[in-house]
Amino acid sequence: MVLWALSWIFNTGRSAATHYVHHRMRRIYEFAYSFLSLYDVRVATKLSSSSSSDPSSLLESLAEFRFELRKFLHFSEEAAEAAGLQPQQHQLLLQVAGAKEGTLVTIAYAAKRLKLRHNSVVELVNRSVREGFLLRAPDADDLRRVLLQITPKGKKVLRKLSIDHARELNELAPRLALDLQRISGYASAIEGDR
Repeated sequence: MVLWALSWIFNTGRSAATHYVHHRMRRIYEFAYSFLSLYDVRVATKLSSSSSSDPSSLLESLAEFRFELRKFLHFSEEAAEAAGLQPQQHQLLLQVAGAKEGTLVTIAYAAKRLKLRHNSVVELVNRSVREGFLLRAPDADDLRRVLLQITPKGKKVLRKLSIDHARELNELAPRLALDLQRISGYASAIEGDR
């Protein structure tokens, strides 16, 4: 068997190393193809052939990562508008509904989570209350503080948007993960050089 393999390699003009590389690459493609899109396989091949410490590789990875994030944000904005919300309103509802148990969801909390000014969040809350997505409730422990609660109408809109967002992230996840892996590889190479 070994003699047959050696004669095949010599007769085809390939070195044993080249044959091994081609064989391994074919196996990798077959495996990856069953899980990933062709785009992902192409990027992975490009990743394996490029140096992780190459600055242009880092720039390319960062650009791709930012592009994928921007695509998701654009999708999110359009989905919110299609559901009758402003994008920041959707984010507000998500922060109110998704707060960890025991968290006092106040306007200050929402402003911190959304990275917005207090008065901007007050306007978002006012609009959301007017449209029936949120309720204001006085805090029993501190009457100066107002707690935010999502309404059934808000939950319904948020549930649909969350399902749509999960589907979109499922599509983007392999590409985002690949870009993050490349960026992490570059960062690790830099740390190793120090």
